[in-house]
This record gives sequence, C-alpha cells and structure tokens, in this order.
Amino acid sequence: MVTPRQKELVKATVPVLREHGVALISHFYKRMLHGNPELKNIFNQAHQAEGHQQRALASAVLAYAENIDDLSPLLPAVRHIAIKHCTIGIRAEQYGIVGKHLLASIKEVLGDAATEELLDAWAAAYGSLAKVLIDAESAIYEEQSMSEGGWSGWRPFVVAKRVQESADVTSFHLRPADGGTLPVCKPGQFVSVRAYLPSVGLVQPRQYTVSAAGPDSLRISVKRVAATSAAPAGMMSNHLHESLKEGDCIDVSAPLGDFTLADDTSPVALVAAGVGITPILAMLNSIAKDTPERAVDFFMVCQDRAHFPLRGEVEQAMNSLKNGKLHLFYTKAEGDEARQCEAARRLAPTDLASVSADADWYICGPVPFMQEQVEALKARGVAAERIHFEIFGTGGMSK
Repeated sequence: MVTPRQKELVKATVPVLREHGVALISHFYKRMLHGNPELKNIFNQAHQAEGHQQRALASAVLAYAENIDDLSPLLPAVRHIAIKHCTIGIRAEQYGIVGKHLLASIKEVLGDAATEELLDAWAAAYGSLAKVLIDAESAIYEEQSMSEGGWSGWRPFVVAKRVQESADVTSFHLRPADGGTLPVCKPGQFVSVRAYLPSVGLVQPRQYTVSAAGPDSLRISVKRVAATSAAPAGMMSNHLHESLKEGDCIDVSAPLGDFTLADDTSPVALVAAGVGITPILAMLNSIAKDTPERAVDFFMVCQDRAHFPLRGEVEQAMNSLKNGKLHLFYTKAEGDEARQCEAARRLAPTDLASVSADADWYICGPVPFMQEQVEALKARGVAAERIHFEIFGTGGMSK
C-alpha cells in the first residue's frame, strides 16, 4: 500500500524523470544485465543497443509517477505490457530482480537526493505496480493454460514448410513438435519465437503475427530486415531466413494480442504497408470465409509487385467478397506495373476519403505510416474507437 506521503514523494521526482529519466533507466539496464546476465536472453538486445527499450521504460516510469493518484488512464498500457511480457515468458519472481536494480539505480544516479524516505516511497510504488502487472500476467497465463490446445510459456514447434512469399518475405509453417492441437487464434494475434543467435551468443525472442492458423499448425511470415545507414540488419529475421530450415525446431509462445478483428458486419477498411499485411491478411481471410457480404476496402502499399507479400492470397480473398475493393499503391513501380495499381506513389490521407464514415479501420505498417493515417482519420472525424492499429517492438503510438 502506497501512503499519501509516499505518493507525494514519488510525484516530486517527476521533473527529474522528465529531464534524466532515460539516463536513469539506461543505468538500470546496464546494472541489471550485468548483475543478472541470464536476463539478456529475455530482453531484445537490438532494441537495447538502439536505446528503444530505455526510452520506452523511461516513458512508462514517468507516466506512472505522473498518474500515481489515479492509475486508471494507464490500464490499457498495463494490458499491452502484460501481453508482451507473457509472449516472452516473463514470470512473477523476476519482478523482484527488476525492483532490486531499479532502486539501486535511483540511489546511485540521484546520490544524496535519494534519501531513505524517497527510496522507501519508490519501493512501495514499484511493489504496487509490480503487483498490478503480475496479477494481469497471471490471469493471461491461466487463460492460456486452460484453453483447449493452449499452453503457457514456450512450446517446441517443427518447421513443416517454408515458402518464399516475396522478394524479402518468407513464411514458416509451424507444427507442434508434440503432435498436439492448437488453440483458436483470432485474426490479428501474434506469437513470439525464440532461437539461439550465434552472432550475439544469446537466445533471443521476437514477435511475429500469425498470418494463418489452423487446428494443428500456424504460419508466420517474416520480412528479412537488411542493414541501412541508420540501422543494422535484423538479427532474428536474418537468422530465420538463413538458418531455419524445414524439419528444424523452434520455441513458440501461445497466440496473444488485442489487435483483432471485431465480430461485426459493419463496413471495414483494412490498411497495410509492407509486411504489415500479415495481421491484415488474417483479418481479410476471416471476412472472406465467414462474412463475404461485408463491405471491405483493402489498401495495400508496397514497393512493387515483387515486394507484395502473400499477393495470391489477397487476390483470392478479394475475389470471394461480394463488396470488396482493392486499392493497390506501388511506390517504386514503373511502366506497365505502374498502370496495374491504383497509383504509383505512397498512400495519401485523401485516398481514404472514399470509405464510409461508419467503417471500422484496421491499420498496420511502419509507425510513421500508421501515425499519418490515424491523424488523417481523426481529422476527418472518425471516432477513436473505430481506429485500430498494432505496434510491434518497443514503444509506439497512443490512441
């Protein structure tokens, strides 16, 4: 229980967290991963190197301090964090490790300003927040374990088939190594996969949408992330493309995620850019199977035909709809290929204006792309509850 006095002490640190939060959290991560190196197998080391996790956690700690009197505005974020934690196997006992290093970091970074009273206040505050997350994650783990075909933690899967879907996307069809069945996967949900990466000498988890699922198999479709001047190559995506062969085994978490297609018959707009098509295609296939009369506008943005992942499935699903419209945008197409799409350019907010105002929107792609579409829809007057999007990795957008 956090006392009123302790809440005031925590709130008094808000200015410090705003100015020095990232430095504090960076110190915390270095301290924790040095003192408990086994946790390197849980935390995404690429995001650590790029500073994404440090910035995201610093923002979360600041938001907690700012809202400690009333945590209700943070509940959606708590649910999001709990889901992410459950897909990488975070357990209750690990919160004690995190708390130990967080409090030690506050003391080491703030120095004399970190009085015993302040440390006690943050200990109480952290304990309260940890309980909220532990309870949320425990409920998710229990639900996973009790569902038909479900499991908690990691389960070994065998690669039954791999398929080159486009110039840079490969699909992996995965079956449980134990021969058991799988739980129902809602269109748009994702799993984590875990593999040993020789390049860093660690086991690493990564999250991928389930692009197709059945009672005894699921499929992930992975874009190979090449190095650029701004970022290194994707460690896991390149490992999967280069090393994961048919017959190989890989650990997989149970499907989770709230970016799912609502059980409805209202008009729907599906908007995807690049490999963001994976959850959107799962939704499209579900509509084509269960409610083919539903009005669907499908917006797809990619470089060209060669970089259109799972194109055949999209075309097949669209052809089975009674009221479906495909809006295809190739950003680097020329000649005949450019004439085969709606426009040889990026998607513009004005392109979305033809869709019914009462449609539900599902958007997935790079964060700047999603941000642009969401802002345009809000400016048009589309209600926030009708706009749905998914953020993978660390950090992201808010609704």
